[in-house]
Amino acid sequence: MTARFTGKSVLVTGAGSGIGRAVALAFAAEGASVVAAGRTAASLDETVALIAKEGGTAVAVTADVTRSEDVRDLVRRTVEHFGSLDVAVNNAGVFRGGAPVADLPEEDWRTLLDVNVTGVLLSLQAEVARMRDQPTGGVIVNISSNLGAHRRVPGVAGYIATKAAVSALTRAAALDHIGEGIRINAVSPGPVDTTMSLLPGESDADRAARMKAALPLGRVASTAEVAAAVLYLASPDAAALVGSDLVVDGGAAA
Repeated sequence: MTARFTGKSVLVTGAGSGIGRAVALAFAAEGASVVAAGRTAASLDETVALIAKEGGTAVAVTADVTRSEDVRDLVRRTVEHFGSLDVAVNNAGVFRGGAPVADLPEEDWRTLLDVNVTGVLLSLQAEVARMRDQPTGGVIVNISSNLGAHRRVPGVAGYIATKAAVSALTRAAALDHIGEGIRINAVSPGPVDTTMSLLPGESDADRAARMKAALPLGRVASTAEVAAAVLYLASPDAAALVGSDLVVDGGAAA
C-alpha cells in the first residue's frame, strides 16, 4: 500500500458499481478524499460505506452527467467538501448493442451519444473550469473502450462510435489544456469482470470459457486491474503522459 494521493481530492463519476466503484476504492486506499458520483443514491452509498469500512474518506453526490447544471454542481460540491478538485475520472457510461447499423434503434443511439459523449464533454468542461484556476492544475482520466478507436466488432456500432469519440475528445482536450497545467488521458478497457461483458443469459463460467478462447490473455481483466491503470495515469509517475489512451484488454486489440 502506498499513499500517492494523500491530501488529494478525487471525483469519480459512475462510482456506484463496476469500474467506477473499483476506481473510487483504489483512490481512497491510497489516501485520497473521494466524491463518488452517479445517478443512483443507494449504490453510491454502498461505495461510500465500503470505503469507510477500510478507513477511507468519501462522500456520495447524485448527478446526471448529461445535464450541465448537474455536473457544474457536482464540481462545486466536490470543492466544498474537500477544498479542491485534483483528479477527475469520467467513468459514467452506458452500453447498447445487439443490432447492426441499419437496425440500431434511434433511442439507443441518442442515449449512447448523450451519456458517453455529451456526458464526458460536459464533465470535462466543468472540471477544467475549476482546475485551470488552481495553482496546481489537475489530472483528468476518461474511461473509453478498446471498442472504438482500437477495435471493431459487429453489432455494437453505436457504442463503438461513441467510445471512439471519447478517445478523440481526450486527445483534443489534452492538447487544449496541458498549457494550463491540466493533464488529460484515457483508459480503454476491453472485457472486464462486470455484468457489461456478459452476453444475454451467460453465466460467469460461460464467459470464462468464451474469453479463454477469444482473448490472448485468456481471461477478462478485473476491475482492480483497470483501476490500477487509472491511478497510474493520475499519479506523478505519469507526469509526461498527455493525450495517451492506455488499452487494458488482454491483447484483444494488439
